[in-house]
Amino acid sequence: MLKDKVAIITGAARGIGLATAIEFARAGATVVLAGRDLPSLEDACNTVRGIVPDALLDPVVCDVAVAESVRDCFQFVMRKHKRLHVLVNNAGILEDALIGMATPKQIERTFAVNTFGPLYCSQYASRLMARSGGGSIINIASIMGVNGSAGLSVYSGSKAAVIGITKSLAKELAPNAVRVNAISPGFIETDMAAAITPEKYKERMDSIKMGHAGKPLDVANAALFLASDLSRYITGQVLGVDGGMVV
Repeated sequence: MLKDKVAIITGAARGIGLATAIEFARAGATVVLAGRDLPSLEDACNTVRGIVPDALLDPVVCDVAVAESVRDCFQFVMRKHKRLHVLVNNAGILEDALIGMATPKQIERTFAVNTFGPLYCSQYASRLMARSGGGSIINIASIMGVNGSAGLSVYSGSKAAVIGITKSLAKELAPNAVRVNAISPGFIETDMAAAITPEKYKERMDSIKMGHAGKPLDVANAALFLASDLSRYITGQVLGVDGGMVV
């Protein structure tokens, strides 16, 4: 499904990013796993190869909040592969805080990673994809960015911005055959979800109509669809993967 394609996945060392790397490798892509910690990325590559022994993988250190780090990551891809077909902007952070308690540092860091990161990555990816004959940019947003949530105004705002970015880039890049879509996960079993309080966990679970949390694989499968030619006429869309969650 992705044979001979080159894909970059940010935040690829664990959770949704790692699950997506596995599915992309299974589909035949050359996968660049980007993240801030090289040992964790190397562990992730070993995990992928344990499932897909012949996987073509490159671990690359990249802090998406730092423009120069993003530049270096994409320059590596250009030097080694000379092309790019898929970008998954997955790296993200969540720090709960009531608006009266949110610090400037929390606000700046959240937007730097969750919003500026996808912008920086999309700048470079769109240029490489245009040279490669087109491609697919997939932004991992959140159901909180669509519907909001009390106590998550900073996080929700950063993810709502991602949705606006997605819709704008879809219009801008369509003439270059670059599709841009977003996935809006609900409550997914990741380290981020595990960090919340038991009370908040129960509240989240009670809000899911299907009665259970999602798996990283559920989001990875949606990303695989949006990366492949199965979605070749789809752009500017926000795909909810939330099990009927209501927030």
